[in-house]
Amino acid sequence: MRELRPWLRLIFRRPGRLLTGGVLLFATLLCGIALLAVSGWFITETALTGILLAAGTAAAINLYVPGGAIRFFAVARTVFRYLERVYNHDTVLRLLTDIRVALFTRLASAHRRLRNELTGAQWLSRLTSDVDALDTLYLRLIAPAAMAALSTALVVALTAVLSDYTTAAGVGLILLGALAIATLAVYIRTRALAFHQSDRQESLRTAVIEHIDGFAELTAAGRTGKHAAWLMRQAHRVTTAQARIDTRVGWHLAGAQLLINLAAVFALWAGLGLLQSNAVSGPVLVLLPIALLGLGEVFAMLPEAFGKLGATKASAVRLNRDCVPVVDTDPPDTVDCPEGIAVMARDLAVRHPGHVVVFTHFDLRVSAGERIGIIGHSGSGKSSLADTLAGLLPPAHGALSIRPLAYLTQTTVLFEDTLRANLLLGEPDASDSQLWRVLELVELGDRFASEPRQLDTWLGSGGSRLSGGEARRVALARVLLKEAPVLILDEPFTGLDTGTRERISKRLDGFLAGRTVISLAHGPDALPGTDRVMYLTA
Repeated sequence: MRELRPWLRLIFRRPGRLLTGGVLLFATLLCGIALLAVSGWFITETALTGILLAAGTAAAINLYVPGGAIRFFAVARTVFRYLERVYNHDTVLRLLTDIRVALFTRLASAHRRLRNELTGAQWLSRLTSDVDALDTLYLRLIAPAAMAALSTALVVALTAVLSDYTTAAGVGLILLGALAIATLAVYIRTRALAFHQSDRQESLRTAVIEHIDGFAELTAAGRTGKHAAWLMRQAHRVTTAQARIDTRVGWHLAGAQLLINLAAVFALWAGLGLLQSNAVSGPVLVLLPIALLGLGEVFAMLPEAFGKLGATKASAVRLNRDCVPVVDTDPPDTVDCPEGIAVMARDLAVRHPGHVVVFTHFDLRVSAGERIGIIGHSGSGKSSLADTLAGLLPPAHGALSIRPLAYLTQTTVLFEDTLRANLLLGEPDASDSQLWRVLELVELGDRFASEPRQLDTWLGSGGSRLSGGEARRVALARVLLKEAPVLILDEPFTGLDTGTRERISKRLDGFLAGRTVISLAHGPDALPGTDRVMYLTA
């Protein structure tokens, strides 16, 4: 279980909440067992009293104490169940927050090239299904297993008190077998299947997302039907494997329930001998088997949880592998920038993994505080070069050295959050005055000053409440907030008209004084002020 250790440590950082949730869960379980046991005792005592009265024998029964106990346990079980559900689900949400924060922290500290190795669909799987598999460890696995073991021990102790040690030992052995079948045996029988099933489900999920994303291309190539048929075959394999897992889980659940019923029969059989020797009364004889049957509620939760433990381990393996923090070290061919140099590239070759080289033998030397423009038509490799300079794409060949930088990518990315939250991604400690300053630079100050919530204006999903040009300027403002000595701006004025672009360029001249700026665009009119311009040709 070493794969789960870092996540279990994270979960157990809240011992108080876990203990309280466990107590509520245990109280709910005990109230349910007690309700069944007292009800069985009361019904039996009432029946025996009625038989004695019918036979003309004087008999009496206290209706108030057991009746009150039944009402108490019924109400208490409902109250504890409600409190347990509310409290434990709140705990799970808190654990989910801890897991996601830890995951995002690890992602942020990982090298950017590692984050680029997975597709968007695979990252979606990491951040949804894999995280969901971990956040239910406590509520579906740890707590029920602990409660089953504890309640089993208490029922065995109750058997020893009300019956004898021999009966208690027999009941304990049977229940121990039921617990092993519902937990360890299920895990052993399903771990390999569930582990590989998790990988298959991720692959299928990724293929479906890519099918949807590439539907236009598949349609143009006339491959839609064939690709859909291939997806159906993969889905059939996944469902077939899942059916095998569910079948094994179902058989182990049936076996555990059978042993619980066997323990109840054994307690009843052993109690008959004690009843004949007047060691126990008739109502007590019935109480023990019914209490044992009450264990079926908690045992019923275990096989499914342990049947998914293999898949949970697979999720942990993927997260541990793909979200490992890495301390960046300079590669062997990286050179230090000489004094006064901000960017230096020697014999640089750029290539995306699995594709041909975009360009080779690229040399670049940018002095500190210098502003250069790089121009090229679509497909010439401008964005690939920007990604390489920013460290997102490792060079295929050559040496690169660059000072700390801020990077405006060609794609505008805004989160479904407020304007303030989107801007603070660039500089978390920025003050409101700094935020308004950069908004003025990109001519958005008046736009948001007129909004009722101003900096707390909600931008919508992906900035859907903004026009394309406004969204681009918010992204630009976010980069400008970052106090990095080097700025890389890929198509900074996309979606802006000529007048707006010229006014913003003039404002940036003073704001960027002393900072190194590398701007990339299709033409010189789409660049901010530059000292020199380079042309890329494919």
